[in-house]
Amino acid sequence: MNNTLPSCFKAYDVRGRVPDDLNAELAEKIGKAFAVVFKVKKVVVGHDIRLSCPEIVSALAKGLNAMGVDVLNLGMCGTEEIYFAAIDLEKDGVDGGIMVTASHNPADYNGMKFVGKGAKPVTGKSGLDEVGHLAASGDFPKYEGELGLLCDFSNKERYVQHLLSHIDISKLKPLRVVVNSGNGCAGATIDALASYLPIDFVRLHHQPDGHFPNGVPNPLLLDNRKETKALVLESKADIGLAWDGDFDRCFFWDEKGNFIEGYYIVGLLAQEMLAKQPGEKILYDPRLTWNTEEVVEGAGGLAIMTPTGHALIKERMREEDALYGGEMSAHHYFRDFGYCDSGMIPWLLMISLMSRTGKGLSELLGDRMTRFPVSGEINNRVADADAVIDKIEKVYDDGVKTYTDGLSVEYSDYRFNIRKSNTEPLLRLNVESRGSADLMKAKLKELLTYIK
Repeated sequence: MNNTLPSCFKAYDVRGRVPDDLNAELAEKIGKAFAVVFKVKKVVVGHDIRLSCPEIVSALAKGLNAMGVDVLNLGMCGTEEIYFAAIDLEKDGVDGGIMVTASHNPADYNGMKFVGKGAKPVTGKSGLDEVGHLAASGDFPKYEGELGLLCDFSNKERYVQHLLSHIDISKLKPLRVVVNSGNGCAGATIDALASYLPIDFVRLHHQPDGHFPNGVPNPLLLDNRKETKALVLESKADIGLAWDGDFDRCFFWDEKGNFIEGYYIVGLLAQEMLAKQPGEKILYDPRLTWNTEEVVEGAGGLAIMTPTGHALIKERMREEDALYGGEMSAHHYFRDFGYCDSGMIPWLLMISLMSRTGKGLSELLGDRMTRFPVSGEINNRVADADAVIDKIEKVYDDGVKTYTDGLSVEYSDYRFNIRKSNTEPLLRLNVESRGSADLMKAKLKELLTYIK
């Protein structure tokens, strides 16, 4: 077996440029390798809006079929629809799922996210690396059985009904909500939900378009936030929402047009869920922590820190049987969604909370944002990321250090985390303080001098 992984194989997914890093030939081999390594017999497959998706999906399905695996093709959908189908159809023999997506990467990228039976996550350590090595070698065992079947399939309505089960529709108020799909996949699900909800949706970049006519659907980019803010203010909306291309991440704006860092949303959703189920475990990532820890403990929950990354967190969610897990990057995980992340459940819970309390996001979160000012995630490309982290560790040697994910250093009045990205050649920095935005900004500036 080839000991070299294809360059598009990352820590917990496949992602790379088309056709240099990922192409139809490799996709077919990945399909064969997934069948061999995970011994699957029936798999759900779907894809996002990228122009390369039809060719990649066709080749992937061809590889799976060649090894006797039946493929249910959901077509264009969100990543979480693959998760839901893997859970919902397990009783019907589905024992795996593959989403063809590159999430928020540029238009010339594509990739794959994998799950096993019941939407159990697949990581490098749990089989993905083995898939990569086998695909690279092309040394597949000879298969002489019947070829698998490929058929189109939809369980959209069952998925929509599951989303709605997380809230009490009868108690929702008639809110006005700006929704920016970024020309990604979210629009179809919003439309499917709309007929059940007393919500006035104001749609922006709603139609899926793999040409990305309004830029890459990544609301973490500052320039991508302006249009949503403007439309929230113009339409006098109660809340603004946006998603990345495969809508597994959900982003929020308050009624004043302010973008809300995902960090604060984690605490608010944890508080909302613990109000109904106190004493439960809540997972959070180590980049920003103080607000989440204070809120969870105050609501009677148990806060558990875990490394960043959707597959890693889903594994830990299962191990801990956690009620909810949240990342500041806007991934939100729910036990009642197979421990998987959803970009739709968070905003449904939020409009339910707003309806019940009569409060907007600015009022619900104002105090938390004042108590724990944050820098937002600062990304830098550096020649030697490990050397930069080592240097910073020595400079801040008098702080309390932890290594759950990268390097975290904590003092009484501020803390920071610096880590290498799992998916991009970047060094990521986050800084927070206790009640002092000036201190946070000063420490951010200080840390950047060592990075740059």
